[in-house]
Amino acid sequence: MLTLADLGVLRAVDVDEGDHVTVSITPTYSGCPAMASMRDDLVRTLADEGLTATVKVVLAPAWSSDDITPAGRAALAAHGLSAPGPATRHTGPIALNLMPVRRSLTCPHCGSYAAQLSSEFGPTACTALYRCGACGEPFEHVKEI
Repeated sequence: MLTLADLGVLRAVDVDEGDHVTVSITPTYSGCPAMASMRDDLVRTLADEGLTATVKVVLAPAWSSDDITPAGRAALAAHGLSAPGPATRHTGPIALNLMPVRRSLTCPHCGSYAAQLSSEFGPTACTALYRCGACGEPFEHVKEI
C-alpha cells in the first residue's frame, strides 16, 4: 500500500559496477521496530532480482512526517489512516507540556472534523487512536514528528 520512498524513509540507493546495491534508510523514530522488517524486505526483494544488498541505517537528517510524499499521504487515507499534518519546527529548547496533544484532523472515512482522541498511542508509538464523532468509525492517525 505504501512504498519506503512514499513513506520518506528511503534516503539513497547506490549501485556499484557489479551486482551490489547499498540502500540507506532512516527510521521514523528512534527504536522503530519496523526497521528490521524493512531491511529484510529490501534484501529479499533485491535478491529476487539477482542483486546483493547492504542496508545502512542513516540517522541524519532525522526523518520527519513532512517527508511523506503526496502519494504516500493519499495511500494512508485510502487505507483508513489519517495522514500527519505539518511537523512543528523548533529552533531552541522545547518546553515540556504534559497536556494532551491537540491536532486538527479529519476522519479518513467521512471527512468530518469531529475526531475524538481515544489513545495517544496506537498499535505503534508513531500512531494515535481516534474515533470519529460523526460516523463513529475508529481510525489511526500517523503522528507529526
